[in-house]
Amino acid sequence: MSQRASALPGGLIALAVGAFGIGLTEFVIMGLLPQVAADFAVTEAVAGRLISGYALSVAVGGVALTAAVTRLRRKPVLLGLMVLFIAGNLTSALAGDYATMMTGRIVAALCHGAFFGIGAVVAAGLVPPARRAGAIAMMFAGLTIANVLGVPFGTLLGQHLGWRSTFWAITGIGVLALVGLALLVPGRGPATDAAASGGLRGELRAFTRPQVWFSLVVTVLGFGGMFGAFTYIAYTLTEVSGFATATVPWLLVLFGVGLFAGNLAGGRAADANLSRTLVTVLAVLTLVLTGFALTAASPALTIASLLLMGAFGFATVPPLQMRIMKYAHQAPTLASGANIAAFNLGNALGAWIGGITISAGLGYTSPIWAGAALTLLGLGVLLVAERSAARTPAAAPPAAELVHTAV
Repeated sequence: MSQRASALPGGLIALAVGAFGIGLTEFVIMGLLPQVAADFAVTEAVAGRLISGYALSVAVGGVALTAAVTRLRRKPVLLGLMVLFIAGNLTSALAGDYATMMTGRIVAALCHGAFFGIGAVVAAGLVPPARRAGAIAMMFAGLTIANVLGVPFGTLLGQHLGWRSTFWAITGIGVLALVGLALLVPGRGPATDAAASGGLRGELRAFTRPQVWFSLVVTVLGFGGMFGAFTYIAYTLTEVSGFATATVPWLLVLFGVGLFAGNLAGGRAADANLSRTLVTVLAVLTLVLTGFALTAASPALTIASLLLMGAFGFATVPPLQMRIMKYAHQAPTLASGANIAAFNLGNALGAWIGGITISAGLGYTSPIWAGAALTLLGLGVLLVAERSAARTPAAAPPAAELVHTAV
């Protein structure tokens, strides 16, 4: 491979910057909730709806907004989505009341699913076929960096300069991403996949393929298991493992390091063998969650479990995204957006089941057990899907057909 071919495309960096800003918007609010609640004179439970409202809007926007722009060129769509992101965070920064703040959160969230869904297709089209999962991982690396560095520093900024300063900073990141996308993502090529797939009708035809639905279910269950365990991790760390509350943010940074490493490793492994990678990662993640639940009372083993849970939890992301694009190869855009919605549905499902187990008095390791069960169920669905795919090998397209055009 020539040096030019092996170089990292600038468009991938721009996509990663956009992903970083979006990830920051989604997660940094968790550390700012007390300030936001006090400023708007609402309870913390009401302020918490700024998180759940965002997640619901991501799920809706990932499908509805992607469907609405399916006949448009991908680069202008990405630019429009980033403008929407900037507008939402600017609204949040200027919000004078809770309702306006919620509006800003919803507007910013609407672009989330479509940006990652369309961006994954664009990222895959910027590199040779053998490097596509790695390219998707590179874009999602922006999301993991947001967890590792962005959220702690964004929270620190909000604590010292007020929560609005964090949203002003995120708005600036959005502007930077917008400029990068405009300058670095190529603008050539026809509209998304409209010519090949027949527009929205062709995109919807992808959902007649059983493997597309298998992929969505595996995403909900496999990723939902990890997130269900993570949602209540602060309680596990303080009430079971015995860590002081002040150490929790630093432990979460360790978890974020695992996310970052696992995301990149999962992308490289998926490029080598997609099916084997996904089966292996889900199997190991199930074992990690089970081991964590059994040893959570040990601080040393908990630290190791956090790192491994982050690594194998996010190692699923590139192969899960690549799998649905593989089986929706003639019209991957809407299916890719739907998979982003499935990630968020998995988040909600895992958190809901984990909350039920705690409310039932099963203790603060019960969400981890529930997460292990969900992941195991996802692995079972994947094995059934792979067996079905092996009986119909024609469903898997040649690598060159996975993405028709980058923009």
